[in-house]
Amino acid sequence: MGITEKAYGKINLGLDVIGRRDDGYHLVKMIMQNVDIYDTLVFEETDDGSVSVVSGSDKVPCDESNLVCRVANQLKENFGITKGVKISLDKKIPVAAGMAGGSADAAAAYRALNELWGIGLDEKKLCELAVKLGADIPYCIVGGTALSEGIGEELTTLKDVPDFSLVVAKPDIDVSTGWVYKELDSSKVEVHPDIDGIRASIESGDLTKMCSLIDNVLEKVTRSKYSVIGEIEQILLQNGALGAYMTGSGPTVFAIFDDATKAEEGYRAVRESNLAPECFLTRPINPNR
Repeated sequence: MGITEKAYGKINLGLDVIGRRDDGYHLVKMIMQNVDIYDTLVFEETDDGSVSVVSGSDKVPCDESNLVCRVANQLKENFGITKGVKISLDKKIPVAAGMAGGSADAAAAYRALNELWGIGLDEKKLCELAVKLGADIPYCIVGGTALSEGIGEELTTLKDVPDFSLVVAKPDIDVSTGWVYKELDSSKVEVHPDIDGIRASIESGDLTKMCSLIDNVLEKVTRSKYSVIGEIEQILLQNGALGAYMTGSGPTVFAIFDDATKAEEGYRAVRESNLAPECFLTRPINPNR
């Protein structure tokens, strides 16, 4: 008997880097939003004490470098768990895409193993453990629409965004988050996103205002090396998007539409361009509602 969890990807409705700690972690201020693109994980308890991952994707490591393995081993060590677990992972969130796919899978592991092994931690305690393995994991545990500060672990749940149609497109390139932040450190950020303004527009339900303010300080860095990001954004804007943006450190682009028909047209145009082999027509979601 196993436990099945959905691990939802995210986009950034705003991403600012406001400093850096002495230990090298960057201080951020960003608004995170789940989208209806998800991995499916099945957790089956075993008696031999081992932790294993199986996946049909050749982009998913199935050794101890996988975050879900690290979560399981952390919980086993911290709480004296002698049981093992087999984790089957069906990957749908693009890899190395700026959508927190690995962190979402890790969050699913915390939720499932907390239940499977009867550990009994509340959400706050899970997040305290999670930040030790990755700054995005606490958000992926909480989910929905949230303001994320500190290194990503200080979370404020926000009102749900107004509903909209969404096209998410990942070009056939992988971007190193470490490289993006290193490049950002070597340059001066001249314009910072208005994160407070984005938050206010979400709270007031003003979709047009929100779209006019969405920005990501990392986009300039990644776009300077990968022009395909701008090309995809232009296609989506030409097909009626209220705005098109990069999420995280990239290279994934998302576009917001207030009209489902236009969104379908934008989706088809990107598919026909062959610029993004992984392309989705989706919507924002709050998994906890």
